[in-house]
Amino acid sequence: MPKALIIGAGDGLSASLARLLAREGYAVALAARNTAKLAALAAEANATTHTCDAADAAQVAALFEAEGDAEVVVYNPSYRTRGPIAELDPAEVQKSLQVCAFGAFLAVREAARRMLATGRGTILLTGASAGVKGYPLSAPFAMGKFALRGLAQSAARELHPQGVHVAHIVIDGGIRSTPRKDSGQDSLLDPDAIAASYLQLIRQSRSAWSWELEIRPWVESF
Repeated sequence: MPKALIIGAGDGLSASLARLLAREGYAVALAARNTAKLAALAAEANATTHTCDAADAAQVAALFEAEGDAEVVVYNPSYRTRGPIAELDPAEVQKSLQVCAFGAFLAVREAARRMLATGRGTILLTGASAGVKGYPLSAPFAMGKFALRGLAQSAARELHPQGVHVAHIVIDGGIRSTPRKDSGQDSLLDPDAIAASYLQLIRQSRSAWSWELEIRPWVESF
């Protein structure tokens, strides 16, 4: 049974992805700082859970020691802090960079070490529109997501020729959820639909790999 590791698991996209991969025959592992919130999802997807701060190198290394043979690794954490540049708390800015980008580097590093040994595997990095265009009052998030995109592009160019598929997914739009209802016009991204796109990336033939996929609802301008 192939294994999939989702880092930064929770409600929404990662939950949809966990359920989909479980239905597709993957043994799913879920990692988050608070695993108590994953109990229902873990039961539904028959998944294991792991406590992990994605920005902590030792914790990420321990996670991969436990689940390092995963053929699919998804990095999903984000941290957003907003405000005028002149008033931003440096500690909050640093946290955005650590969660959005440094943690992704740690995950890609650990995944690559293991996948290169077998010459196969898929690493998916969840990005945002802030990774391709900076918005006012959102500089820390843009900094982190721009760095994530740079990591993905560099890793793809390095690892694709060695058999490891790396892809960056730009989520350009709001994702519907229990507290965030859709109007009925598909104006918000459906997390199940996003998960289906992730599965398509996982299944891509290496003769036609994508390094980046941009997803947005039909009403979103770009």
